[in-house]
Amino acid sequence: MRVAILGTRGIPACYSGFETLAEELGARLVARGHEVTVYTRRHMATPGLREHRGVRIQVLPAWRAKTVETISHTALSCLHASRRRFDVVLLCNAANAPLITLLHARGLPVLLNVDGLERKRRKWSRLGQAYYRWCERLAVRWADTLLTDAAVMRRYYRRAWGRDSIMIPYGGDLEPPASGAALERFGLRPGGYLLYVARFEPENNPDRVAAAYRGVPGSTPLVMVGGAPYAPALVQRVRSLAAADPRIVLTGFVYGEGYRELLFGAAAYIQATEVGGTHPALVEAMGAGRVVFFLDNPPNREVVGGVGVPFRFDAEPSLTSQLAAFLADPARFAARGAAARARVLERYRWDDVAAAYERALEELCRKA
Repeated sequence: MRVAILGTRGIPACYSGFETLAEELGARLVARGHEVTVYTRRHMATPGLREHRGVRIQVLPAWRAKTVETISHTALSCLHASRRRFDVVLLCNAANAPLITLLHARGLPVLLNVDGLERKRRKWSRLGQAYYRWCERLAVRWADTLLTDAAVMRRYYRRAWGRDSIMIPYGGDLEPPASGAALERFGLRPGGYLLYVARFEPENNPDRVAAAYRGVPGSTPLVMVGGAPYAPALVQRVRSLAAADPRIVLTGFVYGEGYRELLFGAAAYIQATEVGGTHPALVEAMGAGRVVFFLDNPPNREVVGGVGVPFRFDAEPSLTSQLAAFLADPARFAARGAAARARVLERYRWDDVAAAYERALEELCRKA
């Protein structure tokens, strides 16, 4: 197959889950004999790089504003792809559903990965929330195949819109790092810190994690990986909390080998997301055998499946009390890390994810 992947920021992965999906899936589809092109935003692209892990990179511009960056780049991508010889399109993000008709006009079948309930993100105004709900409506009407990444999202689309979807999660079985340069750069020792990874957006709660950690006794660092291009006030709150507590280490965005070093070197991992389905960083932390502390809500519970440690911000068990208990007696939690690793190898392997996507894409090609 000749596959185009549209709607992400592109590869090499350097932002969020969709980019990880584009890179890991694309590389595996290439290894299976397919031709894959990932459309990449110019400001996120590596200068001069036109191929990565066997995947072709098509660079196009985007209008860099929060409300239109995604749709502007995807619109250009759809117009460009419609003039090329592709067999099928993997379109990411329900926000791009209005553009499906551009692809259908050229006879291109579309597999749409809708992601989580984007309209519930607190960064969006009422107008933005209404737009995302409209996009959900168009997604269920126009996508040739609708894809969700978690059972909770599949149930939502079936209940709210009467449309079934195929459910394919993310993978989490990363290879261990080859070095420890990132740990040295940030003055960390293996097993001697806790890790939080997410974009600094309101529903990911970086400020609440930092505030909760200030009540945890001891000297163990909390390493917070991430940032945000469109949330300066939130980023400043996190920086202020870190300035008041030298144990909180802010690394900015870290990807590739450095990210894997920080992940495999952590004693435990904190997942504080409110919105979405399967979060790649969560399954990657589980795959690395880390003890996982997760905000107790349906999507996170689905992924963790009883092998992690739940917490709440507004009630017990609180994040502060759970982390304090862990640091006081880490051995009591050790079995949870091994169980998390086993769960990923059973349910969240990238090769299995790629095989499921391959079947879905090939089915669309047969019907086209």
